[in-house]
Amino acid sequence: MAKKLLAFLLLLFVTPILVHAQDDARIQRINHIPKIRIDSNSSWEPRFEKTAQKTLPDLEVNQTEVMQRIANIYKMHHLAIEAQINKDAVTAETYITDALMAIQNAMNDYPEVQENRKFKELYRTVMTEYQVFYGIDEPVVDIHGEIFAVHQEMFMSDNDWFDGENIVLPENLTVNKTEVPLIRNRQVNNHIAYLTVRRPEIMENWLKRSVKYFPMMTEIFDDEGVPRELIHLAMVESGLVPVARSHARATGMWQFMRATGSVYGLEVNWWIDERRDPEKATRAAAQHLRDLKEYWDGDWHMAMANYNVSTRRMNSSVRRASGEKNYWEIYPFLPRETRGYVPGFIAATLIAMNPAEFGFEGEYEEDPYSYETVEIIGSIDLSLLAESAGITTQELQDYNPELLRWATPPGDKAYHLKIPVGTKEKFLENFNEIPDDKKHNNIVIHSVKKGETLGLIANRYGTTVRNMYQVNDNLSSTIHPGQDLVIPVPEGSSVAIRSDRPSHAQTARTSTSSTPSTSSSSQPANTVAVVYTVKSGDTVGHIAHWFETLSMHVRSWNNIGNSIRPGQRLTLYVPTGKKGYFESINGMNIRQKQALRGQGGSSNQNLAVNDSGQYVVKRNDNLHDLANKLNTSIQELMRLNGLSTSRIYVGQTLIVPN
Repeated sequence: MAKKLLAFLLLLFVTPILVHAQDDARIQRINHIPKIRIDSNSSWEPRFEKTAQKTLPDLEVNQTEVMQRIANIYKMHHLAIEAQINKDAVTAETYITDALMAIQNAMNDYPEVQENRKFKELYRTVMTEYQVFYGIDEPVVDIHGEIFAVHQEMFMSDNDWFDGENIVLPENLTVNKTEVPLIRNRQVNNHIAYLTVRRPEIMENWLKRSVKYFPMMTEIFDDEGVPRELIHLAMVESGLVPVARSHARATGMWQFMRATGSVYGLEVNWWIDERRDPEKATRAAAQHLRDLKEYWDGDWHMAMANYNVSTRRMNSSVRRASGEKNYWEIYPFLPRETRGYVPGFIAATLIAMNPAEFGFEGEYEEDPYSYETVEIIGSIDLSLLAESAGITTQELQDYNPELLRWATPPGDKAYHLKIPVGTKEKFLENFNEIPDDKKHNNIVIHSVKKGETLGLIANRYGTTVRNMYQVNDNLSSTIHPGQDLVIPVPEGSSVAIRSDRPSHAQTARTSTSSTPSTSSSSQPANTVAVVYTVKSGDTVGHIAHWFETLSMHVRSWNNIGNSIRPGQRLTLYVPTGKKGYFESINGMNIRQKQALRGQGGSSNQNLAVNDSGQYVVKRNDNLHDLANKLNTSIQELMRLNGLSTSRIYVGQTLIVPN
């Protein structure tokens, strides 16, 4: 007891001394910066800044809508549990994943909701159910990266780090001409003070990592026609950490949500998460920023804000600002994190362009991002691959952060493994000496073990319970140890692999069962082939979006990865009755193509829409088909009806577009 009391007293009296000492050191550091006052002519203060403190608390969250979303998600959770009681694993899976998606949508639309106590408890409840269903052992709140603690302090606090008296910032900075306006105002100066005085070690880490990643990122942004200075956005997104993962499950250096990443060709499955690939994610980010800039009529500040928060929330802020589509005009009406996001970017960019002026070293010893690749066929243990390359397994994983498991993905599609420059020849020599029976560990049948559930097995193989029901005749939700299950094969694969970490002493076995093919490389039923010629700026994700299919199908049909080139001809399979419509996409310009989703040439003439513009949902209806028939998009139907998921039910009344 005496020891605990002594420790408490030391903490009570010593901590303030340490804090004051740190603050003194920071003040000393900033005093080395030339004391030049900021020119008021370079400032642009938001119109509502003087009244922002009184106005913001009432505007940050629409409490009624948030509570309605919470209620709807609890309903989904309840239905998921009921489905499990009724031993309907497929329906349970649908409700569980719908609830999780609704959680993520709520956090995207209203970032502040993460501080709501009721929402926190809802999040834990839904995530726990999701993890129990799929047998996931990871923590419920799985955050990786120091950037999120920085966000809480830098963006979410009301502290004013810049007082204008004790802290004087340099003015005449050497900044090359930029396409993105690097405005200097109180908000930006506040973030500069945070990164140079309050937490200089954070900026130091970002500068060190930038030496490694910025050359690669600059090349990609140049190639995509996006301003170079926007690479600094990755600093405030992730701190330039490829494996960063947020509370909302945004992942990677550019913090893509899974749905957004898939639009830009970033594949995520049980084996890989391409959001963690520095190059692929950077290209996707450049394309996404370019699309957002076009949406906001060329305003990069608005595009960046939209990168941080949903388009729906942006449009709501624009309406509150009397229709002004200018970041600094809608500033008071944005979520708190987004209010700090653009000033944080500008502050980090100005410091990174002039590190010495702000008291940082100009050069850091860090090698630029580079590697060689070798093609690996099939699932091979990373420890064997690392040994062949002459590096540790952890070093190999650092080179390939998109790999999520102990081995490369299964199947006959080559995985391009990254290894250190100059090691390829030695790698191939070492790798070829390993006996084949020690390299591969592929099987096609899963033998159920004690304690396993359908959800757990589906998660391990990167599939769904629904898919398992489709390929296993008379499958029951009750499974027993020793039962053999056919596992749906991942796209592009010819085999599945064992679910537990393999032992090299085990012998691979081949299935003698007749397994229905789940590959989409062959022509789907009731479809016809059309050919699309790739244009400059196209991505696999864009093309999938326009042709109303999935990126994985585009890749599988054409035996390609994510890289495509202008002039390349791609085969796509579309509904037979819509062939003419989809063939016309070849002749469309970019604006016409961006408006395509859900406009497959159908009309609403067969739908019983009443005079009030409402439609009553019938049996077997779904939003995808309704959107096609109404010449609109799923997102527009969800917006008109205040839906947080795409799930609809019989008898529900929907508002439809005119």
